[in-house]
Amino acid sequence: MVGSKRVPHSPAGLAELRAFLLAIAGDPTDIPCFVETNHGLLVSSLLEAGFPVYPVNPKTVDRRRRTSGAETDLIDACLLARTGRSDLADLRRLEPDGPIVQELKGLTRDQDTLIQSQTRLVNQLTACLKAYYPAALELFCKLQQPSALAFLEAYPTPGAALEANIEDIAVLLKRHGHPQPNRTAEHIMRKLREPHLRADAITTRTKARLMLALVSQLSPLLDQIKAYEPGDRPPF
Repeated sequence: MVGSKRVPHSPAGLAELRAFLLAIAGDPTDIPCFVETNHGLLVSSLLEAGFPVYPVNPKTVDRRRRTSGAETDLIDACLLARTGRSDLADLRRLEPDGPIVQELKGLTRDQDTLIQSQTRLVNQLTACLKAYYPAALELFCKLQQPSALAFLEAYPTPGAALEANIEDIAVLLKRHGHPQPNRTAEHIMRKLREPHLRADAITTRTKARLMLALVSQLSPLLDQIKAYEPGDRPPF
């Protein structure tokens, strides 16, 4: 090993890293950099400075780590460097993307992150409803739609839903963009009147509170995900 260095993830830290590498070899093209990602501020900084960057699949390093039987940042860095040297001929050098491609890739990654958050919240909401309001899971095809979330917010318990009438439900669904509000309102009321498992009063109160908290997080997230669709402009 020629040397090792830990730097902060900051402009000064990245400048320090570039200086450290250039002290080893004056020409940045003589120092291939092996990283476990193909994007980020570190990668951008290395590319801008002229260093060749080679992304390495993290799973490849994981396999070698299991063989070594130890795990520290220094050992991981050594394993990554060793993997890069031995597999250099098979690695693909990362080339900087044009501005449009960079933006498209960034937007796609961020959209995927938001969708993962949506999936996590929907799973939590489903588990919550199963605990006290299982009938609600039979009322809509998808919980992650504005009309379904609006219904849950308006009628957070089975008792509250049964006290509603078909007309009120239809108005609510129409206001939140449901394509068939009247037909769906009739379906909802019919389903609610069927026999269902009922939770006790304490479970209903506590889980209804959690359900409303989850809905309050999910509703704006749907709007943000929709804003990533083609044709929508950012608010800045």
